[in-house]
Amino acid sequence: MLLSIGLMGFSQKSRKKSPPPPPPVFKLQTLEDSLAYSIGILNFQNLNEELIKKYNLKISTETLIRGISDQSKDSSILKVEDANEFLGYYMMKKEGELAAEEEVAGKKFLEENKNKPGIIITPSGLQYEVISMGTGGKPLATDKVKVHYIGSLIDSTVFDSSVERGEPVVFYLNKVIPGWTEGLQLMPTGSKFRFYLPPDLGYGSRSAGPMIKPNSVLIFDVELINIEPSN
Repeated sequence: MLLSIGLMGFSQKSRKKSPPPPPPVFKLQTLEDSLAYSIGILNFQNLNEELIKKYNLKISTETLIRGISDQSKDSSILKVEDANEFLGYYMMKKEGELAAEEEVAGKKFLEENKNKPGIIITPSGLQYEVISMGTGGKPLATDKVKVHYIGSLIDSTVFDSSVERGEPVVFYLNKVIPGWTEGLQLMPTGSKFRFYLPPDLGYGSRSAGPMIKPNSVLIFDVELINIEPSN
């Protein structure tokens, strides 16, 4: 009897479980299906670029979809104005946290950077180094200039680049952030400088786009191509 029970137990343990069936293939059956799916993709893409990455948010897609579904049925547990108010509160909270973190990291970076060979510091706190020195004239704050540039953060993340776009930019020096207005006036035409902008010479305590956090130190490699004639 014991032998029989033992064999039965062995037989049950050795019996293989059937694999679960594959999930059904999702298909877009109608134009309206394609429209709805496209709206979902684009909305999440925008959400990801503007909020999730910037604030390192952990978003439950199930809850997100529940919110969309409830609102479509007019059965949401929050009013639209309450949702807007909460979102504003939450973003202000995260902005404050990011600003504090960036301020500490930025001060440490600039303090270490100023002691590197070739770094020059102006009275405003702008730090810069000469990559190559041109021989042309220096622009005034009221001049229009043509430049190539690469903008990056202290972690080397590139947030903007006319070089990558393959097209220089033209602007009046007194229409840009203070660090550029000051820094480019130090450059003879044909020069390439690298600028390290403390927050008050950049965007200060506010964000700028999805990548530049409040109190960010900004690094720019700038080539002054030309001083353009004013119209």
